[in-house]
Amino acid sequence: MTLSAQLDAFAVELPVAFDPRWNRIPGITVDGATITVDPEKYFFRFENSTWLLCDWNLVASQLLGTEESAETAVEQLALEFVQEHGFSTSDAGRVLATAWEVYSYLFREEHLPTLGLPQITADHLRMLREAATFMALNKVELDGHISNVGPCWFFPAATSVVYELDEEEGGMLDEVYHGTGFRQALFNEYRRIESIKAHAALGGRLVHGCQSVPNQSGGACVPYGASMQTFRTELTSFREEWLAKVYACRTAS
Repeated sequence: MTLSAQLDAFAVELPVAFDPRWNRIPGITVDGATITVDPEKYFFRFENSTWLLCDWNLVASQLLGTEESAETAVEQLALEFVQEHGFSTSDAGRVLATAWEVYSYLFREEHLPTLGLPQITADHLRMLREAATFMALNKVELDGHISNVGPCWFFPAATSVVYELDEEEGGMLDEVYHGTGFRQALFNEYRRIESIKAHAALGGRLVHGCQSVPNQSGGACVPYGASMQTFRTELTSFREEWLAKVYACRTAS
């Protein structure tokens, strides 16, 4: 465990109540819509107490409706938006509030008929929104160094602990999570474009740790230009140890 950055416990009130079973994850306290995080207990590694954000309302009004062209790809649109409107903040509560807006948009119920996974319900999308909100506290630096890692980096493991999902149901949820990334995006370009634009609010783009198939490697919103070689090397070095710690929360609960 590495905790070199300083950040007091913080709380934020979100628009809806979270599942109280998030209290199973060390460092997270859920009381209705109020979320409290104690960084000292929550993070496996915490080296940077600042995050890059863009105002969600600005993203919604000025970027989500913008179309790419033959001259400018959607990734370039998002990058230029972050360069123009991005700001650094040490307000971790604002990070969670922004992430909630991003993932409420990406995992909205109107997508259910297009997922190709009839077993996935509106309740599963709620789980995705909650877990992805906590994932926004993870951080990757421009050189690819992974500076902040919490249990929700390992998205499938954390949701298994919190929501008591069996292997089959957890796998389905992971499929939908990856739907904003590489796998479902191969069949749904519209959702991939939505994801690129929406993640500008979190200062970057969503990068999955998994390759080819989901394998419990999670991921993070990383800055444009970050070294993927360093990212992959570091993820491999800590994956097994910290993944086991997440699953240990299920044993202790």
